[in-house]
Amino acid sequence: MAAPAPQMLTANRLKDGAVIYWKQGAWVEALAEGEVLPDAAAADAALAAAQAFVADNSVVGVYLFDLRADGSPVKEREIIRAAGPSVREDLGKQANPPLEGGSKNPQDFSGRGKAPHPAPKSAAQISTLPQGEGQMDEPDVSI
Repeated sequence: MAAPAPQMLTANRLKDGAVIYWKQGAWVEALAEGEVLPDAAAADAALAAAQAFVADNSVVGVYLFDLRADGSPVKEREIIRAAGPSVREDLGKQANPPLEGGSKNPQDFSGRGKAPHPAPKSAAQISTLPQGEGQMDEPDVSI
């Protein structure tokens, strides 16, 4: 029988939704700083201790996940959670540089020197037809 995989404890902080990891009785935001729990006894003890944070509504969704021998998560879900939101590269933990230190130009939300998307269309340019085809007709306001 194979030896049990090391595990890590994770949750979401209720205040801001951040993904957090257990480290010796407290929570940290970086996966690399999280405590590796080498066996089932250590994992069970950490899970039991974390319940105090659940009870005082500090965290939600506490669970253990498996790690590889090098300390990286086994499942893709945990890799994505550790990186931050996957919808935009300029938000969350993966932002480089973070928004706080990024560009002051309102057209540049990524901090990388260019606008991430073209300027939005005006209401007159937006069509409700499929794929944006056609012209907008004048609305019939007769009664």
